[in-house]
Amino acid sequence: MAKGFTVALAIALGLPATAAANMTIGTWNLEHLGWDNGKRLDDVAHIAKGGDLWALTEVMDEAAVSQLESELEAQTGESWSSMTSHEVGRSSYQESYSYIWRDSEVEYTQGAVVYMDPGDEFAREPYLAEFRDVDTGDTIAIAVVHILYGDSRADRTLEIRQLAEIWDWMREVYPDSDRIIAGDFNLEPDHEAWQLLRDLGASPAITSGATTLSSTDGEYANLYDNLWFDRDALDFTGSGIVRFPELLNLTHEQARDVVSDHAPVYIGVGDVGIVDLDETTSTDSGPRCININEATVSRLDELPHVGPARAEDVINSRPYENVGGLTRVSGIGPSRVEDIEASGMVCSL
Repeated sequence: MAKGFTVALAIALGLPATAAANMTIGTWNLEHLGWDNGKRLDDVAHIAKGGDLWALTEVMDEAAVSQLESELEAQTGESWSSMTSHEVGRSSYQESYSYIWRDSEVEYTQGAVVYMDPGDEFAREPYLAEFRDVDTGDTIAIAVVHILYGDSRADRTLEIRQLAEIWDWMREVYPDSDRIIAGDFNLEPDHEAWQLLRDLGASPAITSGATTLSSTDGEYANLYDNLWFDRDALDFTGSGIVRFPELLNLTHEQARDVVSDHAPVYIGVGDVGIVDLDETTSTDSGPRCININEATVSRLDELPHVGPARAEDVINSRPYENVGGLTRVSGIGPSRVEDIEASGMVCSL
C-alpha cells in the first residue's frame, strides 16, 4: 500500500508510525470481467488500488485483467503485475482466476498452478500461487476458488469440505509459507461444512456482515466472499468488507451493472494495522454513518465514549439489533448510548 496510508493508519490505530510496512490482501468476484457488459474498469481500479494483492474470480477474458492493470498504474502512478489461469469449468460455461498486485509491495515467487483435482471434486479447480512481501521477505501461498452455486446448498458443501484437502496439499507444496484460501464460496462461514477446514486450524477473516449486493441500496444479502487462514500463524491485523457502491456514489442497480454484484473483502498482514479501504478509496469527502455491526476499530473510535480498546469490545459483542445493544459492552451504559444516538453518527440497523 502507499506509505502515506501506512503512517496515517498507524496513528489512527494507536500503533507506532515506525512499524514495518504491511500488505493488504483481498479477494473480489468481478462478475464476468471481460464480457461486453459495460463494466467500468476505472471504478474497479479506484477500489482495488487500496489493496496490494487481489485474488479475482469470474474472469472471462485475460485481456480485461491487463486493462485493469493499466488502469491501476494510471491511477496510482505505480507499477502493477498480474497473471491469469487457464479456463476452468466442467460445462460450456467456463471462467478463469487472476492475481493482480502492486510491485512495490508484492512479488510473485513460484508455484502458479491450477489444482489437478485427482478426484474431480471441483467444478472449477482452485488456482494457487506463492507471493512475497517485498518489505519483510515473508511468503504467503494463496488458493483462489469459486465454489459451484448449484441447485441447493448441498451442491456447495461437497466442494467446501474438499478445501481441507487443498489446505493440506498447500502445506506440502509451499512448506515455508503461510496459507490463505480466498474466493467466492457461495456459503456462509458458519455452515457446518467448514468444520473439516476449521479442524485443521483455519478460520475466516469475515464473520459478520454480507458481501452480495441486494436490490435495495445500502443492504447486502449473503456472506459468501471470504479469506480463510491460520490466525496463529499469519501476522493478521484486521479485515473488512468494502461497501463500494457508497464509495462510488452508485445505486446498487448501477453498481451491479458497471462494477459487480459482489463486494470485495480484504485482510491486513504486518505490523501497522489494517488499511480501511472504505477510507482510502472514498470519492465523497462528506461524513458517512457508522454501522456498528460492520465498522472497523478506526471508525468505531469516532463515536462518543468509544476509544480503540472499547471499539474492540464492540466488535467482539456483535451482532446488534439496535444501538441500545451497546449496553452489553463494558463502560457503555444507557446514558452513553443516548449520547451515541444523539451524535447522529450511527447507521440505522
